[in-house]
Amino acid sequence: MKLYNTLSKKTEDFFSKSINIGLYVCGPTVYGDSHLGHARCAVIFDVLYRYLLSQGYKVRYVRNITDVGHLTEDWKDKILEKAKLEKLEPMEVAQKYTNSYHDNLKLLNCLPPSIEPTASGHIIEQIEFIKEIIDHGFAYVSNGSVYFDVEKYSQIYPYSQLSGRSLDDPNKEGTRETQGQEEKKSPRDFALWKKANPEHIMHWPSPWSEGFPGWHIECSAMSRKYLGEQFDIHGGGLDLMFPHHEAEIMQGCSVSGLNPARYWVHCNLITINGNKMGKSYNNFITMNQLFSGEHELLGGRAFNPMALRLFILMANYKSPLDFSVPALDAAESGFLRLNEAYKKLKTTDWKVSQAENTELSGKIRYIITECGAALCNDLDTPKLVSSLFEAAKVINQLEKPSVKDLKGLNTIFEKFAVGVLGLAFNTEDKVVTKAFMGALDILLNIRLRLKEAKNYEVSDEIRKDLEALGFTIKDGIDKTDWSL
Repeated sequence: MKLYNTLSKKTEDFFSKSINIGLYVCGPTVYGDSHLGHARCAVIFDVLYRYLLSQGYKVRYVRNITDVGHLTEDWKDKILEKAKLEKLEPMEVAQKYTNSYHDNLKLLNCLPPSIEPTASGHIIEQIEFIKEIIDHGFAYVSNGSVYFDVEKYSQIYPYSQLSGRSLDDPNKEGTRETQGQEEKKSPRDFALWKKANPEHIMHWPSPWSEGFPGWHIECSAMSRKYLGEQFDIHGGGLDLMFPHHEAEIMQGCSVSGLNPARYWVHCNLITINGNKMGKSYNNFITMNQLFSGEHELLGGRAFNPMALRLFILMANYKSPLDFSVPALDAAESGFLRLNEAYKKLKTTDWKVSQAENTELSGKIRYIITECGAALCNDLDTPKLVSSLFEAAKVINQLEKPSVKDLKGLNTIFEKFAVGVLGLAFNTEDKVVTKAFMGALDILLNIRLRLKEAKNYEVSDEIRKDLEALGFTIKDGIDKTDWSL
């Protein structure tokens, strides 16, 4: 398997000395409902996790929950501020939105991680890690807070290994200009531990003050505890590369001399109609809103979670992904085509041919090879999805397939579509019942009689109303066909 390594800026052969793989992915800060960016990151690393498992690796997948320490630009804890706004305990807020995140990922058919540690549950580990950084001379205490000494670190280790920024870059290391600057040796230094103000609810005792950990130290402490000083793959969104992941590397190297991960994998961001997603732009869409249609940009249209999953997989994970309703419409139509092919494959009572259809079997073998090659080539999910559509065409053309053909097509869909891409197909007509179809036939017969009576206005109105509900109406010479 080849993976693009942000550390080397190259697509490299993935190599592990052991069958046991350590995978760490930065999870959300749980102070609000999860949005489309969270969905993309979760789906991409779910596919990587599934693929590694399919290749026989034993994967320990660790994805954290940030429930303390992630501060706003004016040094206010995001969860604490939301707790004040909703008049809840901070941990009530964290639990509420953690539950919501889990519910969303279940709908997206993401596998749960092996371990999902929380920042608040690992305060002791973070304090111990900070002590080690101080003992190695890369951090200092100032007025009860502890800061990482970036300049001292850069004299020994390369600074900014992922993003390639220099120490002279005007965009300093994740600092907050309104508070704590006077405590630092340099504006580049970032907080490992912050002394809590009297009004700050979330705080813990430490050797330096009653306070709370900085944002970056949690991932260093938790990844080391569960995966060791250096593990295989560290993943996350591209927006975390600087400063969060750069800080993790500095913290890890300062104690062990090792980069925490051998491969750093980043998925790109989701934009909306070409603009950056954000609450300030009024184009911020949560997964709950997408699945319910309750957002003005959706026009009341609710989308199937599998449409969102396929939409994400139809783009290369390293490329920006622009969200629009037409683009998601196309993904939903694509998922329905794949679902119909899967349903036909699974539910048709095939008349199996005893003779081999070599031309068709050859095409199926080719598709299987292409599916495997796509995954090996840096998780080329767009190519894999394209191969699935080719397999769907083959299924729709089948009349008397051989046993070998059926086994090959089952392999394509079960191994790649269901097993690795995680698409959840439905083979049952749970909505289209016998009574439902009978009622629709009655309505279409009434429409046909209206047309015969040349009452086109009412017959067209029925057609438009049905199409608005999601039906496709096809008028023939003496009958009308429909699909949902």
